[in-house]
Amino acid sequence: MGLKERLFGIIPEEDRRRISPHFDVIGDIAIIALPENLKGYAPVIVDTIKSYRHGIRTVLGKVENVSGDCRTARYEIITGDTTVTTHHEYGFSYRLDLSTVFFNPRLASERRRVTSQVQAGESVLVPFCGAGPFVIPAAARGASVVAVEKNPCAYRWLLENLQVNRCNGRVTAVCGDASDTALLPPQPFDRAIIPTPYGMDAILGILAPCVRPAGMLHFYTFKNRKQSEELEQTLTRAGYHVTTRRRCGNVAPSVSRWVFDLRKAGHPDRNTEISGNPG
Repeated sequence: MGLKERLFGIIPEEDRRRISPHFDVIGDIAIIALPENLKGYAPVIVDTIKSYRHGIRTVLGKVENVSGDCRTARYEIITGDTTVTTHHEYGFSYRLDLSTVFFNPRLASERRRVTSQVQAGESVLVPFCGAGPFVIPAAARGASVVAVEKNPCAYRWLLENLQVNRCNGRVTAVCGDASDTALLPPQPFDRAIIPTPYGMDAILGILAPCVRPAGMLHFYTFKNRKQSEELEQTLTRAGYHVTTRRRCGNVAPSVSRWVFDLRKAGHPDRNTEISGNPG
């Protein structure tokens, strides 16, 4: 039974139907999106969440979606006294401040799917790495990882999480722009995991030459279904073998996050141009 069902008979039906049935939990923090004219129901919604999600200490209301170079959302504290938490995912711990760091708990199974393909001894590039949820599992499997993050707050949490998860020796952390390939070592990578922010699809063409021929790229993008099909054709024409194209959740009506698992051709790169994200 979800949140909306648990509010049956507590909130007037007309208002209950307008409340999202979904909310995110990151560590001991719950995040809800509540329309301005329904904020009067916040106390009863908080009580309902805490009644069946034990361990929740803070509830945040999302005020603005993710935006800006640091890819952070803006929240207001409905109950609790901090936006700092520790999130546990498949045996790893991620400490972070949600007011300054982007983290999507809905990608947990996807992160596990991709990082489970990493082999010991591989060299792996992870741009837009945030607090490390792709980086740390890859390093734990024995890979040497270069992790790039532009947001200095996220970078500091990354360094702490590397220490907590005992991955320091296998990760080179870089605080900088993922599109600046001068920050990367000259040797090509065996694999790149690219959790692309919205509107930054050009990063694939920038980073693909940093992966060796026959290496793997896991490229995330935001498209509707038709656009994802067209992109698969574009990537195939560019010489990639698309081993997987799968949807990783909706982000807006008809727009989803998609991941493409790509094996590069065993020859030098061709130019790959990708159409922009749906507006």
